[in-house]
Amino acid sequence: MKLIEKGEAKSAIRAAVRTYGREVVHHIYRAIASRHLPLNNIRLVHLDSHPDLLIPVNMPADTVFNKEKLLNELSIENWIMPMVYAGHLCCVVWLHPYWAQQIREGEHTFNVGRDSSTTTIRLTSTDNYFLSDGLYVCDEQLENSKPLRLNIVRVNPVKPSPGSFPGHDTERDSVAHLAKKARTVLSEDGEPSSVTTPTLLPAEGSNLQGELSNCTDFGDEDEGSTSYVVGRLTSFLSETDPYILDIDLDFFSCKNPFKEIYTQEEYSILKELYYFREPSVGVDQGELEECVDRRIHQLEDLEAAFADLLEDDGEQTVTQWASKPGMSSLAQLVSSLKARNPSPDYEMVHQAGLTCDSVELPHHISTEEEIDRLISAVQLVLKALPTPTLVTMSRSSLDEYCPAEQVDSVQSRVLDILEELYGDLDVHKDYESGNKDGQDCQPSMS
Repeated sequence: MKLIEKGEAKSAIRAAVRTYGREVVHHIYRAIASRHLPLNNIRLVHLDSHPDLLIPVNMPADTVFNKEKLLNELSIENWIMPMVYAGHLCCVVWLHPYWAQQIREGEHTFNVGRDSSTTTIRLTSTDNYFLSDGLYVCDEQLENSKPLRLNIVRVNPVKPSPGSFPGHDTERDSVAHLAKKARTVLSEDGEPSSVTTPTLLPAEGSNLQGELSNCTDFGDEDEGSTSYVVGRLTSFLSETDPYILDIDLDFFSCKNPFKEIYTQEEYSILKELYYFREPSVGVDQGELEECVDRRIHQLEDLEAAFADLLEDDGEQTVTQWASKPGMSSLAQLVSSLKARNPSPDYEMVHQAGLTCDSVELPHHISTEEEIDRLISAVQLVLKALPTPTLVTMSRSSLDEYCPAEQVDSVQSRVLDILEELYGDLDVHKDYESGNKDGQDCQPSMS
């Protein structure tokens, strides 16, 4: 992970890649302490193949007011919502590639607060992403609640094409015009611009804005196009709003590491065991609460089962758990795991299972051309936005979410566009001295 502060390109702050969530939050707190960021009402633009919007399930809500305790509780999948409850973040945008569909596209508004019955952090969103982790409670059950405006915005790679359309108007299709248009007449149909194969960066001495305007996405307001993305972002992000730009490199190419750890049969059994039964559309409050209670008990039973198997995975223990409703396939899973390894890591098995509910973890290893086109799309979007107050970047390679063979190249290209947009950067790379054998290098939920 690396961090860049606005106005401090010559003194980039050092950060570690092996603890993504903890380090992002640590540097946000440092930026708040140094008054680069305000204490409250910060906006976050989060580029990632994973939302990272879960909550530490058993963490007391008041932990957010003790920085050291909080940092010890956070993981890569749950570092954002505690900052919402603490009052630091008021708006979050998850920019996701087309292969990541964990949360419904569009704007979600809900409250994040302290559950009066458990004193943990919970929320009022009824999206399956949150329901499947047992995080929903009704608004009346929350104390000290904070409103959150969450935007889910798809980003498509720019469209390469060798042809061109007549009547191309470079000024109309420029990034500056796109930003202005998104704030004023976004509902009008744009005109297609000249269409040439986009390059990551313009040739030396060329005009960045003019070069980027030749991508076909300009004037195309279909979901995922750069016009669509900029329009969505500028609808809530003004020139003066302080915001954090957080880029996880698995946004550009992403693996599900559990698919390499377990066989297809084992992974299928995990999906069966951890399957989340979604509520019907339009259910009432009572049915939502019943759905969440059922899910919590299901996950608690599975956690207890694998904890027991860590102590003793003999036939009697397996049979006892497999006799419980919905867990009959556990015996087959244990048999398969032990056939390959006499001492399976059941804690890791449970972590893998937690990623198997109604939607799997995304898995899409991009080609180099697709990475280039995604980077070009990001460059177009960022060019149309105000300069962020803070930029963080996570490699996500030690836990294998970003393919190790691609991460260095992707990182270099992303840094190139950031330097083109924001000026010279003094970037520290402490991840090179990280403990690659540590626990943080293991795949986790995301």
